[in-house]
Amino acid sequence: MLKPLELLFVSCQTIAPSRALAGALNLTLSSVLLLNVVFAQEDLENPPKRQQTGMSTGAAHAAIKDAQARPITAGGFVDGAPAVFKDISHAAGIDKFHYKSGTPEKSTILETPGSGVALLDYDRDGWLDIYLVNGSTFPALKGREAAPRAMLLHNNHDGTFTDVTDRAGVANERWGFGVAVGDYDNDGWPDLYVTNFGRNRLYHNNHDGTFTDVAEKAHVMLGGWSTGATWGDYDHNGYLDLFVPGYVKFDPENPPIAGKGNLPPGFCQFRGINVMCGPRGLPGESDHLFHNNGDGTFTDVSVHAGVFDPRGYYGFASVFVDVDDDGWVDLLVANDSVPKYLYRNKHDGTFEDVSYLSGFALNDEGREQAAMGIAVGDFNRDGLVDLYVTNFSDDYNTLYRNDGETSFTDVSFAAGIANVTIPFLGWGTGFVDYDNDGLLDIFVANGHVYPGVDKQDWGTTWAQRPLLFRNLNGTKFEEVPPAAGSGLAVVVPARGAAFGDLFNDGHIDVVMNVLDSTPVLLRNIVTNSNHWLEFQLVGGPKSPRDAIGAKVFVTADGSRQRGDLFSGGSYASSSDPRLHFGLGAVTKVDKVEIQWPSGAKEELLIPGVDHIYTIVEGKGIVEP
Repeated sequence: MLKPLELLFVSCQTIAPSRALAGALNLTLSSVLLLNVVFAQEDLENPPKRQQTGMSTGAAHAAIKDAQARPITAGGFVDGAPAVFKDISHAAGIDKFHYKSGTPEKSTILETPGSGVALLDYDRDGWLDIYLVNGSTFPALKGREAAPRAMLLHNNHDGTFTDVTDRAGVANERWGFGVAVGDYDNDGWPDLYVTNFGRNRLYHNNHDGTFTDVAEKAHVMLGGWSTGATWGDYDHNGYLDLFVPGYVKFDPENPPIAGKGNLPPGFCQFRGINVMCGPRGLPGESDHLFHNNGDGTFTDVSVHAGVFDPRGYYGFASVFVDVDDDGWVDLLVANDSVPKYLYRNKHDGTFEDVSYLSGFALNDEGREQAAMGIAVGDFNRDGLVDLYVTNFSDDYNTLYRNDGETSFTDVSFAAGIANVTIPFLGWGTGFVDYDNDGLLDIFVANGHVYPGVDKQDWGTTWAQRPLLFRNLNGTKFEEVPPAAGSGLAVVVPARGAAFGDLFNDGHIDVVMNVLDSTPVLLRNIVTNSNHWLEFQLVGGPKSPRDAIGAKVFVTADGSRQRGDLFSGGSYASSSDPRLHFGLGAVTKVDKVEIQWPSGAKEELLIPGVDHIYTIVEGKGIVEP
C-alpha cells in the first residue's frame, strides 16, 4: 500500500496538487503548494511540447434545455420576472458600429476571440464615452479591401451617442483585439492603448477631441498578436507602466488548418467535430512589460522584471492590482487553456511568480482552465480583493476568494455559481453592484468560438445570453432570472464588456462588443430606493494623475466596502474610471478612506449620498 507522500507523488504526475488533494491525504496545504512550485519550476525549465490541440476544458456535459427545448445558453427566459437591464443599443445610436472578424465559418483562430470596448471621458465633460475595437479580414490585411474601423462614440448627455471617429483619428484600421485606458503622461487626459494582430497603437489625447498615434515614438508598437493590456505604476515613480500579454504566433499566409501543411485531417476537433486549430498545439507569443520613462517613451523590461512568459502561455486578459495589500500593484494574467499567472511585486522592479503558490494558477481540482476574462472586487466585504475568471464551455467560471497573504481559494461551487456557467463560454466580466445594495454582483458576457455547435445537440450555442449573479450575503450568489424581452435575454456572440455609469444616474450600465454584429448597450433600469456614491480620483504629484492603483474604502452602517481603481481586466476592455459604491438604505457615510498609489493615505467625510464626487490627492473634495 502506498504511503501518503508516495501517493501524492503519483497523483502529481497526472494533476497538479490542490487543496482538495491536501485534505484527502491529511497533508498541510503549504506542503502541497510547495510541490506545486517545484512542478511549476520544472515546467519553466523544461517546457512541454504541446501535441494536443484545441481548448482546455472540462469533460463533456449533458445538454441543458429549457421548457421550450431551447439550449439554456439561448433560452431559459422568464415571463414576468423583474427587468434589470434594457437593450437601448438602437435608441442610443451605437448600432451604427458593426464588428467584422474574418468569415462566418471561423476556420482560423485569428477570427474567433473578438475584441474589447472601453468607457472613458475622452473630452473631460463629465460623461462617459464609448470606444469599440474592430477586427479585420484576411483580404484587408493584404490591402485588397478596406479595413474595418474602430469607433469612438461621444456621449451627448441625452441618452444618445455620436460617432466622432474621423475627427478623433482613432479608427485603428488594423485587426484589433484590446483597449486599455490610462493617462500615461500625467497631463490629465485619458489616452488609449489599442492592441492588435500586428502593430499596436498608443493614441495620445491632444486635449481638443483628437488623438495622435505615438506608439512608434514611445517604443510600444510591438507586433505579433497582443491582447488585453493593463496600465499600472508598478515601481512607484508616479507614471503608469504598461503590460501587454501575447496570445499565439500566427502566420496569415500559412494558417494552421487541419488537412493542410503539416497538420493531418481531423487533427483539430472539439467533441468529435472539426473546428479551427488552437491555441494548444500552436506556439505562444511572449508577454511584455514596458517601463514608463517619464518622458513620453517606454523601455521593455519584461525579462528583467520576470514577466516575459518563457513558457509561451496564451495570454488573453491582464490587470495590475494590489492583491496582497502591501501598497504595490501585483500582476494577474488570464491565460487560455494553460495555467494563469499571478506575479507578486517585489518592490525592486521585479516580480515573483506565485501563480501556483497562491492557488490562482489552477482551479480547486488542480486543473488548468481556458481563461478568457478577469473581474476584480471584494465580494464578501472582508477588505481583500477577490477574483472571478471566465472560462470555456463544458467548464465552470471560477470565483477565487482572497484568504490573505496572497492565497486564494476556489469557492465557485460553495458560492452556488459554478454549475450554471458550465454550458456557457464566458468572456468579458465584472464585479458590479447593479442594485446598489452594497454587495458586489457578477456580470458575464458569453458567446461560443465554434459556429458548428449550433448543429449539435450539446445544449450550448454560438450566440448566448449574458449571465448576472446577485450577491445574497457575501457568501452565496443566485442567478438573476433573464426576464423575457429584457437585456438579460439578448442572445449574441458577445466578447468584450465594459461597465460604468453612462448616464450619471448612479446605476451601472454595460456595453458589450459583439462578434460580426452590432454592439449591445444594456441600460440599468432597476428601480428601488437604494443610495449610492461615485468617486472621480485625481492623483497628486507622486501618483499617476488618473490615480490608477488607488484603493477606496467606504464605511457605512457597520459595513466596509472596498473599491480598486484599475485599467484593463474583463476581456480586453476598460471600464468606468470612477469608483462606484451601492449603499442600500443608508443615507449617511461614516468615513471614506483612500490609499493613493503614492502610498499616501487620506480619510474624508462625505457631505451626502447619491452624488459623484471629485477628490484630489491631498486636497479632498473639489468641484469637477
